[in-house]
Amino acid sequence: MAVFTQVSPADAEHLLQQLSLGELVELRGIQGGIENTNYFVTSRQDGVEREWVLTLFERLTHAQLPFYLDLMHHLARHGIAVPDPVADAQGKHLHTLCGKPAALVNKLPGASQLHPQAQHCAAMGDMLARMHLAAADYGGTQGNLRGLAWWQAVVPDILPHLSGTQRDLLRSELAYQTHIHASADYAALPRAAVHADVFRDNVMFVDETLTGVFDFYFAGVDTCLFDLCVCINDWCADLETGELSAERLRALLRSYQNVRPLQAAERRMLTPMLRAAAMRFWTSRLWDYHLPREASMLQPHDPKRFENVLMQRIHHPMDWAALEATA
Repeated sequence: MAVFTQVSPADAEHLLQQLSLGELVELRGIQGGIENTNYFVTSRQDGVEREWVLTLFERLTHAQLPFYLDLMHHLARHGIAVPDPVADAQGKHLHTLCGKPAALVNKLPGASQLHPQAQHCAAMGDMLARMHLAAADYGGTQGNLRGLAWWQAVVPDILPHLSGTQRDLLRSELAYQTHIHASADYAALPRAAVHADVFRDNVMFVDETLTGVFDFYFAGVDTCLFDLCVCINDWCADLETGELSAERLRALLRSYQNVRPLQAAERRMLTPMLRAAAMRFWTSRLWDYHLPREASMLQPHDPKRFENVLMQRIHHPMDWAALEATA
């Protein structure tokens, strides 16, 4: 999250009035992240204060955004703890503010668990599996906009900024993933509308209770396994080395499979998809780091973290038989 577009108190007050949410109490920009403009908003109506998150979308268009907002509303109606976008009098979740597409969602309780232990990973595995099942009958068809086609498009722009070793690794992994994505095993993987960015800072906890998942604006129809692997690469890995914690990995996989057991094709493709998930975030972080946009409070992430994750997944492939014996 960051602030690319400045929203005035008068702008925010106008939106609250349009949505019949009362008067503005506080408007505060959110620091961190790299894609959209985000603010915390506090409103007061009939003496009761409520907290919201206001997002102005800097890259996504009015045509693309209903997929994300309708997915969040769909999951909320299925009992999944996610922010539910506020609709206007016509029932539309997408609004316009400062000339940009915008959405207002309820602020989830709790705080992110930035140093997850096994119990937090177990809660995340359970939630992710339930999200995948709940999304099975969602009708949206938009693909993952940060998938293989995007990697193929942006890697040539990134390569001139890298060392020789990094260029070789990025080219090699892109060729490998192009081959994997054309395989029969990949075609057999179950697909749904997935979050595709379930990092620990996009999930809220109160003590050890998971209270919600937010920031769905990288969501798209993709394989459930890719979504699971994005989660594993963050929740179960050391942030410095990328090395997986066996205890956290077992906890996450066990709780996920208690709700949605992995199919045979998914078990075979676990290592390639862990590499794909690492490739996706190394590529996007390289792109944001070397080809940044201007923004107030913008803090691009260090790409080195996911370079390390990718190297770990290449040189230490997952042994499913060993995992199955313990997960």
